[in-house]
Amino acid sequence: MKRFFLSALLASLLPVAALAAIDVYQFDNEQQEQRFRVLTEELRCPKCQNQSISDSDAGIAQDMRTRVHSMILEGRSDDEIVDYFVSRYGDFVSYRPPVNAQTSVLWLVPLILLGGGGLLIVMLLRRASAKANDDEGDAS
Repeated sequence: MKRFFLSALLASLLPVAALAAIDVYQFDNEQQEQRFRVLTEELRCPKCQNQSISDSDAGIAQDMRTRVHSMILEGRSDDEIVDYFVSRYGDFVSYRPPVNAQTSVLWLVPLILLGGGGLLIVMLLRRASAKANDDEGDAS
């Protein structure tokens, strides 16, 4: 009987533990709340490399969300908030890094790979077409 009561007590505490993990931020208006959502989706968690800070459960992401919230309430602009995190964590923290000498690789490599793939396809098609023409010439 004792085990039953202990199990019931623990089961009743589980929903409370789940609620404790939810961050609740208060804003002065709907516009601030919308800015918060956009910024937390735009900033990448430094620990969970491919998650935004809104999706990450890491402690650093929670700290970043808290800082974004306080900066919005202080009246900082979106650019100021993003610049703050970029200066602290580097361009990696932004899903839209600026185009400069340091990030040129991020912007150029996909273009080079896409162009190279297109060029390879054109070369293979020309080679196949030339081979087909040669085969037709030999057959006649």
